[in-house]
Amino acid sequence: MIRNFVLAGLAASALVFGPTAAEAGRDLDAIKARGTIRCGVQGPSNPGFGVPNAQGVWGGFNVEICRAVAITIFNDPSKVEFVPVTTQSRFPALTNGEVDILSNNSTWTLTRDTGVNRFNFPAIVFFDGQSVMVPRRLNVTSAKQLNGATVCVQPGTTTELNLADYFRQNNMTFRPVVIEALDELRRAYDQGRCDVFTNDFAALAAARVLLTNPRDHVILPERISKEPLSPVVRQGDEELTNIVAWTVFGLIDAEEFGITQANVDQMATTATDPRIRRLLGTEPGMSAALGAADAGYMRAIIKAFGNYGEIFERHLGTNTPLGLERGLNRTWTNGGLLYAPPAR
Repeated sequence: MIRNFVLAGLAASALVFGPTAAEAGRDLDAIKARGTIRCGVQGPSNPGFGVPNAQGVWGGFNVEICRAVAITIFNDPSKVEFVPVTTQSRFPALTNGEVDILSNNSTWTLTRDTGVNRFNFPAIVFFDGQSVMVPRRLNVTSAKQLNGATVCVQPGTTTELNLADYFRQNNMTFRPVVIEALDELRRAYDQGRCDVFTNDFAALAAARVLLTNPRDHVILPERISKEPLSPVVRQGDEELTNIVAWTVFGLIDAEEFGITQANVDQMATTATDPRIRRLLGTEPGMSAALGAADAGYMRAIIKAFGNYGEIFERHLGTNTPLGLERGLNRTWTNGGLLYAPPAR
């Protein structure tokens, strides 16, 4: 009777606390067995965030996040397969196992956290907000001047819902021009089939680069929503979720601590700050707790790509075609929202 009681208790615990440790890493185990991580990126291109060059090699902000995760898992940034996905295909691709991770400007929302196909959003990599772009010739300075406008928008997105909310809240009407493919939507706007193009601010900045005459278009100052963008993985494998989260947190910490691509090797050998020593693997323990391939995984990541700020400035910053200011994407010590939990 005692034995049966204990077994019943263990079964109940399994129901309450979920998968066992062996089951919890099934996605990560599959990635390691395959030898690569499949990363879904917005295709065919998303300037600044993810674009293949003439040789088919992908580069950009979201791409380097995936390559950093590959270093954490494999100690090798090349162990990534990049899979182009659209706004509509991204979550089915993740659900069906076509990709292991999305790194394509996906917004963290309640229903994506809790829906039938549940997803984990390990760490916010970009704080954004929905905006609208208009031709300069319209002489519009505020989104509140757009009553009756035709608006290019993708269907089945939070963008479409936010747009309807904003116009309703401001007692305005609009006529949607709904096109699923982002490139086709951009071309429709460029051809004058709609007055307004709406998307996240950073996505509009990327789209503007591809317009026939980018300087003829302006992104209006309002942000009509909150869009916290995060990599996405399937729920059920907390080990993979942790690896993605703490890879991103490590990049943020590196910027906060002043660790750069140029000085990371020196910092690894001379730093006395215990936080830096733990981050760079000089003091062991953090990599083993995470399940990283090498004790110096963050040192390797920073040496390959730099810290968060360096990655941002290289692909998205003021000296790039997108010309984005850091804004909310500064570290908390510099007036932004980027903040990593303590690695200890």
